[in-house]
Amino acid sequence: MHPKAVRAGAVCKQLIMSFRLRVSSFWLIFGLIFFMSCEKSDITEQDTVPDYGRPEHWLSLPTNLTKEVDVFYLYPTAWYKRDPAEPNFCAIDNPVMLAGSRSAFNRQATAFETAGNIYAPYYRQADAAYTLSMPENERWEVIASTPAKDATAAFDYYIKHYNNGRPFILVGHSQGSNVLLLLLKDYMLDHPDVYARMVCAYVIGYPVTAEFLQANRHLKFAEGPDDTGVIVSFNTQSPSVAPGGNFVVADNIGLVINPINWKRDETPASETENLGSYMPVDNLGNFGRIPNFADARINLAKGVIECTSVDENTMFELSGSLGLGVYHSFDIPFYYYNLRENAENRIHKFMNAEHE
Repeated sequence: MHPKAVRAGAVCKQLIMSFRLRVSSFWLIFGLIFFMSCEKSDITEQDTVPDYGRPEHWLSLPTNLTKEVDVFYLYPTAWYKRDPAEPNFCAIDNPVMLAGSRSAFNRQATAFETAGNIYAPYYRQADAAYTLSMPENERWEVIASTPAKDATAAFDYYIKHYNNGRPFILVGHSQGSNVLLLLLKDYMLDHPDVYARMVCAYVIGYPVTAEFLQANRHLKFAEGPDDTGVIVSFNTQSPSVAPGGNFVVADNIGLVINPINWKRDETPASETENLGSYMPVDNLGNFGRIPNFADARINLAKGVIECTSVDENTMFELSGSLGLGVYHSFDIPFYYYNLRENAENRIHKFMNAEHE
């Protein structure tokens, strides 16, 4: 067996032992869509958004500001219905969501902790099985209801009470990225002064299409490692996944930038170019840097990042509910340290441009 495959296989086996129990309920929400169908029902939501003046409605609310830039983070789906009779949207203090969002924060948002002060609100989420059973346009309606209203209210409160005019980065994954797209679409259009302070929006794990950008011409996609005021996005999978086989992407052809070489074409970036993945490194589930783990190459026809250097069978054993070769779970962890370096670089470019 090739040494790279041996190394990847060994790491994956370690992941399976130490990581599965910590995130099994999180991945289950995605697996549900394969095993159940949800009847179409009216979107029922609560009109009153949470009071974001209350600290308990924040997953992360810095008090000791050490950075000149902020990070506003929206976690992925961290809640699922334990009982079909539950509402399609969770409560702001739902214990499943509170636990899942903290786990997501630790493996995702921390990539950006060297770049900025991290603000992360809790927001009432839509049930994944309920949402993903719908056609694309109806999914947007679901996310635009309670989840996006909460996140927009939280962001507005953050801007008015916490930001104090600092530049900021937006970061989201999966449902969090879907919500971020609505924030970019509406709030930034209505608040150009705020938008002017946005260093970058990392909208990861949800496709950003050319059609979306054409309909929202105030937004632009990143062209390289240095531009600011832009969107960075990608979805990760194995080359073996057929078009439409990644249910997160579905039939969308997303715009993609390579998170290792920061190119928009199909130039491959090897795992040796990767600054490090963030994965469990022992049987206790402690996380750390794993070098030479994940490569990346854009497939323009599919609109995704394809990773060939990990073993898809052992990854499937870890998070198989997502489907063989679908690495949605690892969009950020695979490229954790490259994303960190890129955020710091874009901040540097933004701050220097301000002083020119």
